[in-house]
Amino acid sequence: MFMADIAGVRVLYTGDYSREEDCHLCAAEILQFSLYFNSEKMAKTIRRLAEKTPEVGETVSDFLVKKAFTYQIMALDDLHVFSQLSTENISQRITIAYSGAFGVLKHRLKQIFESVESLPDEESEGLAFRVHERLTVKYESEKHISLHWRSDPISDMVSGSVIISILLILILITS
Repeated sequence: MFMADIAGVRVLYTGDYSREEDCHLCAAEILQFSLYFNSEKMAKTIRRLAEKTPEVGETVSDFLVKKAFTYQIMALDDLHVFSQLSTENISQRITIAYSGAFGVLKHRLKQIFESVESLPDEESEGLAFRVHERLTVKYESEKHISLHWRSDPISDMVSGSVIISILLILILITS
């Protein structure tokens, strides 16, 4: 379907690529109008961010909260005061059945990832290493290892990659 406008005469063409006759309809007269929108937005800084007036051109950044039709920029510490939102840190842990040698696992992960470092025994309470300073892999027993990380998008991505790598290593060991 399309509209043709030739010398002020508008014709609406509806064609459906079938074997039936095409239909031509005269278009109704439509008055043209324009809408103008003001694209400026105003946001108030509140609490800790409002203590110091920013200089002209200085960037103010933290959290932008939209409530009804007003915008407020607030610090993370003030989020729970002015909204029903709160922030939490989530620590994740997964235990994987792994009966291979822990050293082989560390060696294979070093081949895949840039940063794999051993942890001191007092920090890890046994055999452990850290991948990309985000994920800790611990030797739990002869049949299990565990992965520990603080949840954020990058750490979740690293942990997913390590989990898939471990499962592929298990497939290589058993085949």
